[in-house]
Amino acid sequence: MDLCLVLMITSFGLGMVSTHAELQRFEQPAKTDGKLSFLVLGDWGRKGDFNQSEVAHQMERIGEKLDVDFVVSTGDNFYDDGLTGEQDKAFEESFTQIYTAKSLQKQWYSVLGNHDYRGNVEAQLGLHLRKIDSRWLCLRSFIVNAELAEIFFVDTTPFVKSYFTDAKGHTYDWRGIGNPRAYIANLIKDLKLALRESSANWKIVVGHHSIRSIGHHGDTKELVSKLLPILKANNVDFYMNGHDHCLEHISDTESPLQFLTSGAGSKAWRGDIKEQKTEGVKFFYDGQGFMSVQLTRSEAEMAFYDVSGNVLHRWNSTKLLYSSI
Repeated sequence: MDLCLVLMITSFGLGMVSTHAELQRFEQPAKTDGKLSFLVLGDWGRKGDFNQSEVAHQMERIGEKLDVDFVVSTGDNFYDDGLTGEQDKAFEESFTQIYTAKSLQKQWYSVLGNHDYRGNVEAQLGLHLRKIDSRWLCLRSFIVNAELAEIFFVDTTPFVKSYFTDAKGHTYDWRGIGNPRAYIANLIKDLKLALRESSANWKIVVGHHSIRSIGHHGDTKELVSKLLPILKANNVDFYMNGHDHCLEHISDTESPLQFLTSGAGSKAWRGDIKEQKTEGVKFFYDGQGFMSVQLTRSEAEMAFYDVSGNVLHRWNSTKLLYSSI
């Protein structure tokens, strides 16, 4: 393993171990009191503009209050077209110089969004950015074992056919993907195996694109057909995403699965609601903000915050640790 990667992981108390599947796995210890807390942010990288700096300030406050263990980024990390390369100053201008608070000096686990694919993908995935800021960890698909929970990060952009067939003038960096059908098939196979083998109290899947959303983009049909059945079959508790620049909570009507959108890290789409069925919708907000997650072995609490740090929506869930006899 590259020495820089070893140093980066060690500096946050992380360890990388092998797994039967192809998905890379990282260890993220929970607190000694058995609790786990983290923030979820998406669609943010705009050099502080569109209230990105204001959202970061509230993340600082909530991060300190909850003593968060790490931050999850749901993609579209750098606008409008990802990074131009490893030397692109947008990385520091949109990340390092924005999320400066002590409470946010934790590991950031990030997936790629469609806007990231419009730039140099290898730059975000490579070691160079980790040397600049050791918090940064962005891979296509991977697993974080956080003791109480296993978090499965999924590269959803290659699922969407229109990016290949109707790019609308954009250029996507498909290096490392090869045949998209084979890529998706292998990813689904690895995800199925990892989910099936997981014995975590909480199973969380993170991707950029929504499965259920009433926002601008709405449901992602490819994920509804290919990914949703896998989540249901393997008792996944939460699917977290960005892509729609809003905050949302939607409950699945056929399973305990909860769909949680946190894509409001900077520019939001006021009043942009897609007309479709609203069954299961618990909360929708079309402004900037972020989400917090707190877990114990048997309880989960999610909260959504606006740009002023006000709690807009809070949801609790309790899980039985064993079946009654």
